[in-house]
Amino acid sequence: QVQPVESGGRSLQSGGSLRLSCVASGHTYKAPCIACFRQAPGKEREVVARIDADAKISYSESVKGRFTLSYDQDKKTLYLQMNSLKLEETAMYYCATADTADYYSDGYCRPDYEFNSWGQGTQVNVSS
Repeated sequence: QVQPVESGGRSLQSGGSLRLSCVASGHTYKAPCIACFRQAPGKEREVVARIDADAKISYSESVKGRFTLSYDQDKKTLYLQMNSLKLEETAMYYCATADTADYYSDGYCRPDYEFNSWGQGTQVNVSS
């Protein structure tokens, strides 16, 4: 079973940069479906960036051009590089992945996957 573990969250000023990491130990798939979500106080959880089937990376409109998602297969680690952070991006950031063999074929994530393994989150606080 994969248990994602996030790290890298901290307090910083708006306009700053931060890199979050998510170690997904136990992933044996060549191209796992894995994503970074966030939830701000009083708001619903939203996806920030994700790696979908066929290893396609996509971003929410609000972070395009500022955030970069990458996955190191050797280290089983997801990275989210966040630049030009804004006050409203203060949130708990979570990593989630598809962790069921049925969601994979030949090591690649199938289109019908679901995120069923979640980390505990890492807090990012952006201040003025």
